[in-house]
Amino acid sequence: MARNIQKTFAGIHALSDVSLEIRSGDIHALMGENGAGKSTLMNILAGLFQPDSGEIHLRGRPVIIKNPHDAIRKGIAMIHQELMPIPDMTVAENIALGHEPTLGMAGWIDRHAMKQEAERLLGLLGVNISATRTMRELSVAEIQTVEIARALGRNAGLLIMDEPTSAISDREVEALFAVIRTLARSGVAIVYISHKMDEIFRIADTITVLRDGKYVGTHPAVDLDKRKLISLMVGRDLTATILEDRKVHGEPVLEVNRLGKTGLFREISFNLRRGEILGVAGLMGAGRTEVMNALFGLDPADTGDIVVNKKKARIRCPADAMRLGIGMVTEDRKGCGIVPTMTVEHNTTLSALTRCCAGEFIIHKREHAIIDENIQLFGIKTSGRRQEINQLSGGNQQKVVIAKTLLTQPSIVILDEPTRGIDIGAKAEVYAIINRLAREGKAVILVSSELPEILSLTDRILVMRQGSVAAELDPRQTSQEEILKYAMPI
Repeated sequence: MARNIQKTFAGIHALSDVSLEIRSGDIHALMGENGAGKSTLMNILAGLFQPDSGEIHLRGRPVIIKNPHDAIRKGIAMIHQELMPIPDMTVAENIALGHEPTLGMAGWIDRHAMKQEAERLLGLLGVNISATRTMRELSVAEIQTVEIARALGRNAGLLIMDEPTSAISDREVEALFAVIRTLARSGVAIVYISHKMDEIFRIADTITVLRDGKYVGTHPAVDLDKRKLISLMVGRDLTATILEDRKVHGEPVLEVNRLGKTGLFREISFNLRRGEILGVAGLMGAGRTEVMNALFGLDPADTGDIVVNKKKARIRCPADAMRLGIGMVTEDRKGCGIVPTMTVEHNTTLSALTRCCAGEFIIHKREHAIIDENIQLFGIKTSGRRQEINQLSGGNQQKVVIAKTLLTQPSIVILDEPTRGIDIGAKAEVYAIINRLAREGKAVILVSSELPEILSLTDRILVMRQGSVAAELDPRQTSQEEILKYAMPI
């Protein structure tokens, strides 16, 4: 139990007198908009932060959780919203970190046992990731799966899951839910944080809502529906986003012909028209992100052609892509989207400094005006433009990344999981932005693991499977089941 927890960052009250009771065997969802204090409260329970005041009781006794190792010793494990792999260590080493099996009195690490345990935990999640690969080689979705496996291996009495499914596909979600239900039946308490409403009502027994760092209420999940929960989270009725029925008449602005990269994807061909929103769906490892990275020059293709505005393009790095009018919100926010130690202002204007300059000099008044406008436009919760971005919630960091991408005024916008870690209110805002971009004649590629998002927002859907395009579908004449049929490995 957490009782009367208070926590302040940079003058902002992240938590104000928040209490939470978690029972053994309960799957307890913690809900709220970005900046509501969910991750802060869980980071306190996991030993990453110390509360300014308040108490934590574990099994009826008051405890002080000094650090993450102390939390693990006390039976608390956490899957963090911001992934924390050690890139140059293997999957098995990351999973066993701090709990490595040893041989004999000498204490040598038993690498065979370590590999076997990693394979067992990954098998529970229904994935085929080699335990000997380094974390640097993995996609964001694969890294997230490994982090889940690591938490499962701690045999904790309290398991905290902060956005555990934000980057994994429906198949991996089903395997994770099966594991969660098994753990709960064995008496493990689960705290589950997610912005995906459908998941909450499928998995949760109890739901607690925080708003603006304050406790709102705790309810049995069966007593709530989506509308009631949203109202508790945002404190108002949220008007549903009405997605538009557009007709695409624009000329092709992007043509991809037989694009390939050894071991990742092959023979990828499609076109994108002005004013069109093209959806890209597929399971983890299908090659969606790898194709987008090639289009933006993050990891160029080996073969094939890219044609932009009817001219063959050579894209070897992101600067090449940006000169051609291509902008991208990357899947890996932490690795490629932000500079953690820089401010909100400098992160936002980093890709479009020429808009803030006169000759070689930055005009700070102009830069301030741009960032203030974007903070308001995107609803970024921050103490000010000078706050370091790593002090923001994951969802607010994501809003900064989207603002930064659009500040370059691209004509082709690639959005790879743009609503990952974003709450229901912010999602509605992002959906409105996507529709506005299409109305303005921009061409949009939307990669998403959320099939309802793909079906409701896009004009066409490409389904990828095992590194190739398996189908092109009309969202108005297809279903989630059909998309999954084409996405499943042969």
